[in-house]
Amino acid sequence: MQKDTSEIVKELGLCPDFQTFYKENKDYMVSGNLSALLTKLLESKDLKKSQVIKSAELSEVYGYQIFSGVRVPERKKLLCLAVGMGLNIEETQQLLKCAGYSQLYVKLPFDSIVLYGVCKEFSVVQINELLYEYGLETLG
Repeated sequence: MQKDTSEIVKELGLCPDFQTFYKENKDYMVSGNLSALLTKLLESKDLKKSQVIKSAELSEVYGYQIFSGVRVPERKKLLCLAVGMGLNIEETQQLLKCAGYSQLYVKLPFDSIVLYGVCKEFSVVQINELLYEYGLETLG
């Protein structure tokens, strides 16, 4: 069973001590291990790193550094990886949270185009074309 953020915040306010709160909610907290999450997503989707890096329009060296945990990509590059992996919206949001970035917010033009692209299973190139068409920065 999943708890949404508002439920967890409510429990935090009602809990008599942090230790109890943490013990009861640690499974709902973001782990922050981007490399482990990427590996888990690769395995669950039966993807190869090389194929994802190519689909994400990233350089090979940079892509492998992200997967190995040597580099933490900027938000746009992480979105490229999400698109390259064919992640759905929930998985994309989880990836952003894990890296410590803000989730995609539909009221922001850039984010709404990326969300649209993720929903429609667009490629990075297709999303970039749409971003460019609306005068916004591309994913890279």
